[in-house]
Amino acid sequence: MPFTLNDFERDALDTLYTYASIECLSPMFDDDWVEHGKIEKALTLLAQWSRGRELGVFTVEIVRLEGRTPVLVVTVEATNEDPATVVFYGHLDKQPPLGDWSEGLAPYVPVRRGDRIYARGVADDGYSTFASLLAIEQLALAGVPHSRCVVLIEASEESGSPDLEAYLDHLTQHLGVVELMICLDSGALTYDRLWVTTSLRGVFNVEVTVEVLTRGQHSGSASGVVPSSFRVLRQLLDRIEDSSSGRIALDELYGLVPEGALRAADAVAAEFGDVTAVAMPTIEGLQLMGDSPSERIINQTWMPALSVTGMGGIPRPEQAGNVLRPFTTATLSFRLPPNVDAHAACAAVERVLTTDVPSQAKVALRSHAADGWFGPALQPWLRAALDEASSLAFGQPASYTGEGGTIPFLASLGRRYPGVQIVATGVLGPGSNAHGIDEMLDLPTVVAVTNAMSVVLTRFGRREEEPS
Repeated sequence: MPFTLNDFERDALDTLYTYASIECLSPMFDDDWVEHGKIEKALTLLAQWSRGRELGVFTVEIVRLEGRTPVLVVTVEATNEDPATVVFYGHLDKQPPLGDWSEGLAPYVPVRRGDRIYARGVADDGYSTFASLLAIEQLALAGVPHSRCVVLIEASEESGSPDLEAYLDHLTQHLGVVELMICLDSGALTYDRLWVTTSLRGVFNVEVTVEVLTRGQHSGSASGVVPSSFRVLRQLLDRIEDSSSGRIALDELYGLVPEGALRAADAVAAEFGDVTAVAMPTIEGLQLMGDSPSERIINQTWMPALSVTGMGGIPRPEQAGNVLRPFTTATLSFRLPPNVDAHAACAAVERVLTTDVPSQAKVALRSHAADGWFGPALQPWLRAALDEASSLAFGQPASYTGEGGTIPFLASLGRRYPGVQIVATGVLGPGSNAHGIDEMLDLPTVVAVTNAMSVVLTRFGRREEEPS
């Protein structure tokens, strides 16, 4: 019998609520994360819940490496003769609240409205521990043979997964022969089917500080004499981005878009319309980038783009005096095509920002990069399994699309296990508001994804019997 919403409410909802109340910010947003202990609290909670599952022979371990965020590793031994391992991946660290949430909602006070829960981290990606283990538990309770499974939940993904490679090195022998990876940190264009992600953009962030004074000066005295740090920053950004169109000006940030991606974008646009536009809470009359729905899909999944996500050295308007400020800091977030080397692209931007700086202002940089991912072709058994899983769980066959976000784990795993079969999916559909205010988790979608992963895991154990 399929797993139901009532089952999820009974087995997981209370723990999910507790997790939602924990302010376990990713280390990028909490320099003192060790002392604050919030990541540790979330890990302990999820480990305790995991130990209460009925999974047959299994172990639950919090793995720690010096100076790094810990990871939760749940290992469920095989009940068949398959020597391969299936890795389930998710993360528990969270983005900051961003701003004031809507009336009646708050980032760390979970609120249920109908079958949706609002709180930071529930959809990105707190549900993943529950969905992974409940999918395996369904098979264990039903006596359905399955392969060895390792559920890996990290705590630095929202910081670009800087600790991930070290743990993959540490856990290489434990992971064993990985032949299937299921990542539950991706998105969905609709809630009526299983969406499988075919590619993810890379990302790098550059925090750039332009300094012109050792301390602020009265603007009546300094303006017209000392160049504004904001103006110098603006000049530097003009080297990188065409401010009239948003087009990135550096060739190093572009990659060749595969014909398959272009065809897929056309197909999605033909079936679902302007999905990227519909998903955005734009103001009335806003002119979007891109000339067509399919072009916007390609812009979102295969084109480089710059977003200025933070500013420093600038007081709030009500506190701003007539002062020429000593410095301006901007956090630049670049998204990259899946096939572009993120570290090389970041180096190119750094060169532009520090070469022949206008007015000889002082520029300081801090950066971090993570590669994108372009998935290998799915084997026939897996494509058939995904269609079956989606049809049984949602009532519709699976659909495929690229994503604009970044999951560094996929690129890392792809490098280590070339050709490994990867299923990247998730619950981040319309209105889920990942990284924004009012983040939302659609409970029926969690249940459906859980059921779908049980089907995929079952079919993986029988893959040798499937026609090639």
